[in-house]
Amino acid sequence: MAKTIYTMGEVADILGENTSAVRYWSNYFARFVHPVRNGKGNRLFHPEDVETLKQIRFLVKDQGLTLDGAAARLGEDRRSVESRVKALDCLKRIREELLQVRAAL
Repeated sequence: MAKTIYTMGEVADILGENTSAVRYWSNYFARFVHPVRNGKGNRLFHPEDVETLKQIRFLVKDQGLTLDGAAARLGEDRRSVESRVKALDCLKRIREELLQVRAAL
C-alpha cells in the first residue's frame, strides 16, 4: 500500500538529501511543488510532489543545472525529465536487487 503523505524527513531520505535542501527546493520551486502544512506547520508532501522533487534533484545534482535552469527545464520539457528520472530509479532498484543476489551467493 503506497503512502499518500510524506514528511520532510521521509522525502529527504528518499532523495538522499538533507532536510534543509528539500525545504529550500520546496520554497524555490513553489510553482511546481505544493506541500500542505499540518497543525504544527510542518510540510507534508504528496507523492506527486516527491516525484517533482526527484526531478529537481536530478536536474540540479546529476545534470549540473542551476536552480533557474532547472525551473526553466521543468517549465518547458517536463516529460523528458520525468522519463529519465523514472529510468534512473528503475536502474537503481535493479542494482540493489543484483547486490542482494550477489550477497546471497
